[in-house]
Amino acid sequence: MRPVDPYRSVKAALGWLVIVSVVITTLLALFAMQSATELRVITIISIVASLLITQFVAQSLTAPLDEMTDAAKAMASGDYSRRVRGERRDEFGELAANFNRMAADLEAVDQHRKELVANVSHELRTPIAALRAVLENVVDGVSQADPETMRTALSQTERLGRLVDHLLDLSRLDSGVVPLHSRRFEVWPYLAGVLKEANMSKGSGHSRKDVHLHLDVSPPELVAYADPERLHQVVANLIDNAVKHSPQHGRVTVKARPGPGAAGGAGSAPGAGGGGSLEVEVLDEGPGIPEAERERVFDRFNGTHSTESVTGRKGGISPGGGTGLGLAIARWAVELHGGRIRVAESPRGCRIQLTLPGAGGTQV
Repeated sequence: MRPVDPYRSVKAALGWLVIVSVVITTLLALFAMQSATELRVITIISIVASLLITQFVAQSLTAPLDEMTDAAKAMASGDYSRRVRGERRDEFGELAANFNRMAADLEAVDQHRKELVANVSHELRTPIAALRAVLENVVDGVSQADPETMRTALSQTERLGRLVDHLLDLSRLDSGVVPLHSRRFEVWPYLAGVLKEANMSKGSGHSRKDVHLHLDVSPPELVAYADPERLHQVVANLIDNAVKHSPQHGRVTVKARPGPGAAGGAGSAPGAGGGGSLEVEVLDEGPGIPEAERERVFDRFNGTHSTESVTGRKGGISPGGGTGLGLAIARWAVELHGGRIRVAESPRGCRIQLTLPGAGGTQV
């Protein structure tokens, strides 16, 4: 319809303008030949009519451009809320729709930037203030530089380190410069090492000593294909969060199974052929996460937006370290493999399940 519909094509509108102008001029010329009207009068009338029609069409065509120009000037001044009307069905209508989408994206990016600065400032201020208070007490002689005081200062320093690491990962996430170094490895010794590190870190920072960690890998000779460093980052983060939100003397279980369609997962020797698909679950015994909020826990800075709900009513696994970045980075690392991470159904506590496709392709 576009080539012949003046409402759906600027080219067609201009073509109809020429046709209408020629028809008017021809009709007036014929009228002059059939009447006593002088030809120059008819010529003047036809020129005026053509100019009026051209002005009307030009005004109709350029109005969206004027509106977009004003909106662009407002956006250049920092006002990303301006939009243009997009009722037209022609190329200008498409341009207006794309302009509005661009304005919405810029507004979202600007809002995210403001939230990022505010949240990072808040997250940095808390451990810095605590660390400063500890050091001031030592300098003023209020408290001694004993191991307990130093452990308090160290825990705040570790919290700062975790936040900086998360921000660096987030920067790499946005710039897309993190390559994957995938290889085949045995799952049991790999996850056993992750749990051993988690046990060694108990009591430091916000980690707790009273939560028992349990590993369940079936079959024991399970082999996976992934980037060990990125997978370590994901699993360690999930374990840390599960420990944080477990009840007293609770239990956190890490399960590993061959993923869907894993051809060489069970019974494959390291370095053998096969897809290396892997499914890992981290289960705790906390209150769990309401179904309506299960997707939101993977959003950036979700923990800072709803601290009370994360640590209280929601319970279960929440962004690690209080930064609200842990699960966002975990989802990024899993999706970087072409896999999937989600909060799965569980009769008790919270169960986060991640699936990696291995060497066979992308997980759907």
